[in-house]
Amino acid sequence: MDKDQALKLVKPHLNETRYDHTERVMETAITLADVFQVNQEEAMLAAVFHDYAKYRPLKEMVQIIKDFQLPEDLLSFHHELWHGPVASILVETELGIDNQAIKDAIYWHTTGHGQMTNLEKIIYLADYIEPGRHFPGLDIIRKVATKNLDEACFMAVRNSMTFLLSRERLIYPETLNMYNQLKRNLEELNS
Repeated sequence: MDKDQALKLVKPHLNETRYDHTERVMETAITLADVFQVNQEEAMLAAVFHDYAKYRPLKEMVQIIKDFQLPEDLLSFHHELWHGPVASILVETELGIDNQAIKDAIYWHTTGHGQMTNLEKIIYLADYIEPGRHFPGLDIIRKVATKNLDEACFMAVRNSMTFLLSRERLIYPETLNMYNQLKRNLEELNS
């Protein structure tokens, strides 16, 4: 599936602002895939469909989590975390995308996890640093993203966790696993 076909398929599922975000995530992911020698077509497709389920009704997402035996602990965390795992199911059942690497990158783009592939890191990071986002410290992460994928992802997940902690929100365990593994990776690199 080419870029135009993918964008045409996702457009009806997103509002205009989210569609524009998706295009920027796609371009960012393609650029990062080129830098870090990751399959650009997989990066493009995962980026285009990362928010495919973003606006699905919450009841529908709960049912998909249950029907497809996704981890039930998802339901005890904020519903904002659900759309990645749900989209990883829907892109296969509704669109026929059965590439596991693409589905995994979509699944983990909201939480991350401890053993992320470079494709998963690219989608997580592209969603975080795309040019439409603006908040303190983002420019530094964008610069690091062109040189060190693990360090940029570490900075992003650290910021996300700091944000959640400042609001006394729950943190999904796999997000902590992502933080810990990236910290280990960076320590090994610097030792």
